[in-house]
Amino acid sequence: MLIGYARTSTLDQKAGLEAQKRDLTASGCERVFEEQVSSVDVVKREALAEALAFARQGDALVVTKLDRLARSVAHLVEILGQLEAKGVALRILGMGIDTSTPTGKLMLTILGGVAEFEREIMLERQREGIAKAKAEGKYKGRAPTARAKADDVLRLHREGVGGTEIAKRLGIGRASVYRILDEAKEVAAA
Repeated sequence: MLIGYARTSTLDQKAGLEAQKRDLTASGCERVFEEQVSSVDVVKREALAEALAFARQGDALVVTKLDRLARSVAHLVEILGQLEAKGVALRILGMGIDTSTPTGKLMLTILGGVAEFEREIMLERQREGIAKAKAEGKYKGRAPTARAKADDVLRLHREGVGGTEIAKRLGIGRASVYRILDEAKEVAAA
């Protein structure tokens, strides 16, 4: 059985997700697992975990591109180990790679290393650009998401909603909720 896995990093990338699903279905995938989550956030990639658990010996996990599956060689090797232990191959449509062959395994390892190298170079350039912008006084950083929701946090807290539930409802961290509540107490005490 061919099992597809489609992923985009953000909810805004609907067209990219649809294109992946279309390509996976066209390649013969009978079941496609999909999610919209950053590959960096490996812990929360539930659809990938489901796809890996669903796969059986003789199946193939199919992705459109390598970066939809893993961003680091270490993570790629971990996934390949799980697949290999179950007797499941990996196919990457955009590269024509199939790990059911020795050449496919070799090519995937090499390309995974190149992909990780490219990502590290991109991150290094990003850090250099940020440092330059800071030095020129142009860098503002990202907008503080939790602080923008301070009024909602305080309103929910007044309604008796607990910190964990507030964080869940507003999509912010628990620590941010408690930081906002502590700051409100300090302001009230002053």
